[in-house]
Amino acid sequence: MTGKVAEDAQFQPVRYGNYLLLDRINVGGMAEVFRAKSSGMAGVERLVAIKRILPHLAQDQGFTNMFIDEARIAINLRHANIAQLYELNQTDSSLFIAMEYLQGRDLRALINRMRFIGRAIPLPLVVYIISKVCEGLDYAHRKRDDLTMRDLNIVHRDVSPQNVLLSYEGEVKIIDFGIAKATAKKTHTQAG
Repeated sequence: MTGKVAEDAQFQPVRYGNYLLLDRINVGGMAEVFRAKSSGMAGVERLVAIKRILPHLAQDQGFTNMFIDEARIAINLRHANIAQLYELNQTDSSLFIAMEYLQGRDLRALINRMRFIGRAIPLPLVVYIISKVCEGLDYAHRKRDDLTMRDLNIVHRDVSPQNVLLSYEGEVKIIDFGIAKATAKKTHTQAG
């Protein structure tokens, strides 16, 4: 997830399992995302993104199954152009996913900024971003199960500007496999 901090000035850092939630960076229809810090032995720390199912959906089995499916799909995707998922866990009856945190913005923010200043995104940058997104999607689509070597047949199904992260270092990463279609998926979504 990117480092764009949402306008949530009243949020105070809070302990959440093995993490310290520092600030909320996004809220969606199914989950909210926090910039968090994990602490390890001898003071080793790492910034992560915590995606937590929204409290009013935490008891809805359909939503929790979709959330678990997202983790089941993304946990095995290890590619430079897909945000790495570290773990699926539960704290206080709330499911959460810990994942890679990127300092940067999503593609939607870049598009909006360029529109605001009245300029187009330079064509070489557009080509670079699209090529990296395609590399990540190609990897996900061709991914095989590590144990059985069966095709997972992953199709993202929500490639949109807000699901493409751009780091300040030039990385391009796809996020949010929440409605992805895959062979290993337990729940199924309807068309549309």
